[in-house]
Amino acid sequence: MAKRLQVILQDTDYREIQQVARARHMTIAEWVRQALTRARRQEPLGEVGKKIAAIRAAARNNFPTADIGEMLAEIERGYLPKEQP
Repeated sequence: MAKRLQVILQDTDYREIQQVARARHMTIAEWVRQALTRARRQEPLGEVGKKIAAIRAAARNNFPTADIGEMLAEIERGYLPKEQP
């Protein structure tokens, strides 16, 4: 279900938003919806404590690894076409 949101802006702010929206061939409402979506995606979700605990738990593991140069070379070889017999 859609909800209406009313925001009071200073005239100068409104004009700036209006100009940006017009330059992008958008309505002000669409520009604001997209700006709010971008802002919402930048906000961290979940509890910081849980995230830190997950990172610490992962760091306790001892996974096999290799020299970074060797790993990058293996990755690059994976992009090469397979040789025909």
